[in-house]
Amino acid sequence: MAEVAALWAERGERAAFGENYVQEALAKQAELTSLNVPAEWHLIGHLQSNKAREAAQRFDWVQTVDRPKLVDALARHRPQTLAPLNVLIQVNVDDEASKHGCRPEEIDALAGAVAAQPRLRLRGLMAIPLPHPEPEARRAAFRRMAGLFERLQCRFDGIDTLSMGMSDDFEIAIEEGATMVRVGSALFGARVRKAG
Repeated sequence: MAEVAALWAERGERAAFGENYVQEALAKQAELTSLNVPAEWHLIGHLQSNKAREAAQRFDWVQTVDRPKLVDALARHRPQTLAPLNVLIQVNVDDEASKHGCRPEEIDALAGAVAAQPRLRLRGLMAIPLPHPEPEARRAAFRRMAGLFERLQCRFDGIDTLSMGMSDDFEIAIEEGATMVRVGSALFGARVRKAG
């Protein structure tokens, strides 16, 4: 990861990294800081309330805001010395019991709560559709998300980001309107979680 970020920095580009876990991100952030390599940090994993302080202080984006309690905690802990925290509302687009995210009908209220916080900047929506073995079968969910995104754009200013699609389905997601995709596995290989 550090090598990729350093290469992009040499070319005058800023790397953007998505992390599932706050604690794992902190170690990687320290490594890149020690190498003087600039990077943008996105939290793309479920955020527990007890990690909201660290997320608000150490990330540029939180893509997984799905409940009002998180909105309040992130706004309270975002330092005044930093730009407002970019926020995406995570939507459980397939109403999957094992997935985090708000229901589609909860988007407007949550978006209003985010938009009312000066230390937060509402940017759009994020979703992880049901992992059907055939990526093409996820197209309908991506299309539903695009419709929700367009509706949000009509209600709030500054909505410019629809984060959906991963390494195995990002092309379909882009065809259906994604403006941001998460392709870590394609770049770095399958994730290996440390035991313990």
